[in-house]
Amino acid sequence: MLKNYKMKTHKGAKDRFHATGTGKVMRTHVGKSHLRRNKPKDCKGLMDALVPANHAEKDRLKALLPYGAKYIR
Repeated sequence: MLKNYKMKTHKGAKDRFHATGTGKVMRTHVGKSHLRRNKPKDCKGLMDALVPANHAEKDRLKALLPYGAKYIR
C-alpha cells in the first residue's frame, strides 16, 4: 500500500507571514530590533504596523506554506 506523504511547512515563513481574509499576505517591517535606540520615535512606531508582502513572492510563499496556500490569492 502506498503511503501519502505530508507536505512540510517552512517554520520560518510560518512565523513571518500570514494571510488576511481577503487573500493579502502580510509581513512585518525589517530592522525593528537592530540599532533601535538610535532611531526616531515616529520611525519606531511605523515599524510596528504590518505591511503587505510583494506580490512577486506569492508563488514562493505558496510553496513554503502549503496548508496556508488556499488563503493566498
